[in-house]
Amino acid sequence: MEKYNFVSLFAGCGGMDLGFKKAGFNPVVAYDIWNVAIENYRNNIGDHGQVVDLSSWSKPKDLKCDLVLAGSPCQGFSTIGKRDVEDPRNSLIKKAVEIALSLKPKIIVLENVPGLLQGKHKKYWSFIINELQSKGYQTKTFLLDARDFGLPQSRRRVFIIASSSKADFDAFNFSSEIKPLSECLENVLGLPNHDPNILDLKSKDYIIASKIMPGKKLCNVRGGEASVHTWDIPEVFGNISKKERLVLEAIMRLRRRNRRREIGDADPVEIEKINLEVGFRSDLLVSKLIDKGYVRVVGGFYDLANTFNGKYRRADPNGISYTVDTRFGDPKCFLHPVENRGFSVREAARIQGFPDDYIFTGNKRDQYKMIGNAIPPIMAKGIAEKILQII
Repeated sequence: MEKYNFVSLFAGCGGMDLGFKKAGFNPVVAYDIWNVAIENYRNNIGDHGQVVDLSSWSKPKDLKCDLVLAGSPCQGFSTIGKRDVEDPRNSLIKKAVEIALSLKPKIIVLENVPGLLQGKHKKYWSFIINELQSKGYQTKTFLLDARDFGLPQSRRRVFIIASSSKADFDAFNFSSEIKPLSECLENVLGLPNHDPNILDLKSKDYIIASKIMPGKKLCNVRGGEASVHTWDIPEVFGNISKKERLVLEAIMRLRRRNRRREIGDADPVEIEKINLEVGFRSDLLVSKLIDKGYVRVVGGFYDLANTFNGKYRRADPNGISYTVDTRFGDPKCFLHPVENRGFSVREAARIQGFPDDYIFTGNKRDQYKMIGNAIPPIMAKGIAEKILQII
């Protein structure tokens, strides 16, 4: 088979590159501004990784390739963040297109989060499509999930694929049997990067974790079966009476039902609304709940003290994982499906589809950050194999 060469922009530790390499493509050069990521890239994929600030990149005279891959920063597009349309990082996706077009490859692959297609941020997607098509490229936008490639993880990503010649994009259909999370995490003992942080049996984190069953999370702002409330764990958060529980549950419902603002999804509640909801005067009970740290006062109204929408999330071992992100080693965010601890680096890498022989170096925080930011290699390999059919 003919070897097709590719250039990688915003390569990170090389998740996408590794997938394309395993599919038979040949990496020529990989750029990223983060020296730790490039160090890991060079240790595991090849010494063609280079630390470069692509915002001021100039094309080397002899650089040629058949493909350009680009996974530009997604923080400004992500629905988890502030979604500032003018976030300077957003412009880097335009820079990726500029660099890619300057190299005149057969295929361009751009990856980002689904937020790229939503709201005011869609102007960046429109710019990309118009720019590529104006230069003669046929384009197709795909919204893909890691589950489409057999990974036990909910991870949706946007891929824009551009071809300089007519391409049959109908071939880009993906479906694979998903193995359960428990199977994905088997046989990790003794492997590199498997050094889980064991929680102290007397710590608050351990006590909370022991109360969170598979498929559940610590969450005060929802009342569904998946939510475990702080008032369900008196060992950590303090005892309350039955009537105080009724008041807390009333605030939980009312704060989302009775809206005053146009933004957000909940508002603090008036005391009279609480009284009507529970059917008795709750003023004294609310005062006690304030003293106990369960309720707070906001501009003369009352709200729950803890309004996060889920901490200590524990996935079902027979199902799939939550999206692997940069916090995946923190038990306050994510719990192992059957053990009262967070995920090890190796376990996070497994869920992302990295092979066990990819060894991560650097401090633990950086290792989780690299894995959380990466494109799953198995996902990239599946896309690369389809590209081989149209190239």
